[in-house]
Amino acid sequence: MTYVMFLAGLLLLIAGGEGLVRGASGIARHFRISPMVIGLTIVGFGTSAPELLVSLEAALTGQPGLAIGNVVGSNIANILLILGISAVMAPLVIPIRKMYRDFGFMLAAMALMWIMLLDGMIGRLDGAILFMGLIGFLAMAFFSGEVEPIDDMPLPSMPLAWAMTLGGLVGLVLGAGLLVDSASTIARSFGVSEAVIGLSIVAIGTSLPELTTSIIAALRKETEIAVGNVVGSNVFNVFGILGTTALITPIPAEPRFAQVDMVWMAAATALLVLAALKLGTLPRWLGLGFLTLYAAYLAMMA
Repeated sequence: MTYVMFLAGLLLLIAGGEGLVRGASGIARHFRISPMVIGLTIVGFGTSAPELLVSLEAALTGQPGLAIGNVVGSNIANILLILGISAVMAPLVIPIRKMYRDFGFMLAAMALMWIMLLDGMIGRLDGAILFMGLIGFLAMAFFSGEVEPIDDMPLPSMPLAWAMTLGGLVGLVLGAGLLVDSASTIARSFGVSEAVIGLSIVAIGTSLPELTTSIIAALRKETEIAVGNVVGSNVFNVFGILGTTALITPIPAEPRFAQVDMVWMAAATALLVLAALKLGTLPRWLGLGFLTLYAAYLAMMA
């Protein structure tokens, strides 16, 4: 039964990612919104739903520290693992002219989080500041997005596009839950420790929607959605998820987050920004480099 759940979760992720990319692309074309804006908002925030659910549950059950590890670990995985795999599958174009504000918000979110972690506590005031950052990011994304030129292809049915987008999001969330639960059960049956399960399967599991969506977008040559998905997700993880969780309850932070994990998060973010500025693309060789760095990060935690 466990293996059936694993396969069902995997199929739900694939179907959900396909539906989300197709639906979001249709919405973008109908409203002549840049696919980058859709990737940054609907897709990026939607695929962060598992991280939001995990963090809120942790806060409400007296384990708020899990929210920090969830956000930091997911942001590192989004860049090194997800963009790494996506770039190996198909080199990703990074339209820096369209994304310089978005990269700025991602860097600002990372810096704010690091500063807030230094005193060992992310309080409600910190949460309010982070949440205001989310509002600012959303306003910037929609009001500064470029209008796409009209093409000759027929416009999609809006009810169908929205149904595919929402259905895709539901499929991603349900698929991620099934996959994480079943994979954890399988790992225990092979004698893998709870610590390794938490650091690997659960951390990567909450990023599976981003992984599935970005790979499908890359293979469909929707590279703006693939990159925007990761950038939008990273911004939402800090401003939205951590901000919301801190507003509910102050979050105590272990020293290792500021001393170790944030260093990896900063390095991953800096590498992505440098690739965008210097190369304007994420080629296969750099994707392999990202994956190598992620393997080193996992090895360091083990």
